[in-house]
Amino acid sequence: MTPYGNIAFFVIIGLLLLPTILLGLQGKSSKYYNLFVSLIVLALIFGHSLNGSISLILFTVFQIVLIVAYQRYRLQQNSGTIFIIAVLLSILPLVLVKVLPILGLHHLFGFLGVSYITFKAVQMILETRDGLMKEKIPVIELAYFLLFFPTVSSGPIDRWRRFTKDFHTVPSSEDYQKLLLSGLNYIFVGFLYKFILAYLIYNYTLIYLPNHTYNYLTPFQGQLAYMYMYSFYLFFDFAGYSAFAVGVSRIMGIQTPINFNRPFASRNIKDFWNRWHMSLSFWFRDYVYMRFVLWMTKKKWLKNKFAISYIGFFLLFFLMGIWHGLEWHFVVYGLYHALLIISFDKFERWNKKHKRWPKNKWTHAIGVFITFNAVCFGFYIFSGKLF
Repeated sequence: MTPYGNIAFFVIIGLLLLPTILLGLQGKSSKYYNLFVSLIVLALIFGHSLNGSISLILFTVFQIVLIVAYQRYRLQQNSGTIFIIAVLLSILPLVLVKVLPILGLHHLFGFLGVSYITFKAVQMILETRDGLMKEKIPVIELAYFLLFFPTVSSGPIDRWRRFTKDFHTVPSSEDYQKLLLSGLNYIFVGFLYKFILAYLIYNYTLIYLPNHTYNYLTPFQGQLAYMYMYSFYLFFDFAGYSAFAVGVSRIMGIQTPINFNRPFASRNIKDFWNRWHMSLSFWFRDYVYMRFVLWMTKKKWLKNKFAISYIGFFLLFFLMGIWHGLEWHFVVYGLYHALLIISFDKFERWNKKHKRWPKNKWTHAIGVFITFNAVCFGFYIFSGKLF
């Protein structure tokens, strides 16, 4: 069963979460019942495929053993080599998932959500290395975090320290009412985005574009219309899914972070990446870009801090690009955004010195217009229609 793919999924979730809601409204803990619900829903999501089920179990056990082993090691020692080996081992299954199909080989670790579970696992190893996670983590709670069913297939990517705080907090009846209303609101927003707007855009425009315009549009106009419609479709479809995940999480007492915050209203490309697929962009910012810049600065291989920052942007967006797939259009999509970020950074520093671009409502509106079109062109690259 595909998460949030049809009404049957929501009916099942609604029935399963009724005891959660009743316990929450009485100010009682439902965390152990939610663990039970997660097992049932994971069985529904992955149970149709024997290969997928075995892959999920083996992968999860592998990540848990790796995290626990590294945590125990870190309490005693702090070798950089062991840390790097632990990180590489954690991302190895994801790399195999991406690479083996291209080589024409069947792979074992092929299941829905492998990327998002990997992001969580890597995050835990990195924060253990930083000394931010010193307490012993119960294996069941660790598995629950990695496999939290509302977000298991497509995020948002939660952080362990935030997640476990919610897990162990029993909200009062009044607080749970607010969580419940917020969760239901997100679910209704998800229905509006995914099952109405994304559905209409796809079925009434995208399936005819860019080539089947029945002479209403020239070929160029067809491509242009596709670029904008695809961008809106991508947003409503994914933001709708994320809203479902956030909504169901809140009903279960977990305040999963939101993934989208009006990204098409961004005033520049940096602002855009603080609003679009936020949990992913923040993950790459915190665990790739910031660490790379810090490492390069400490090693003093380059003296120019801006050069280090720009190399960091290329690394970040290159990895984000190939994470979607190893096809050329994903690579170009990543590098395109790296160029946008670097160009804006240069402009921002130039303007700080020369004061040619004032901050007012007109420059804000122009900034939104430019950013929107630049982002849509990026999604056009992402779609693969350009190559």
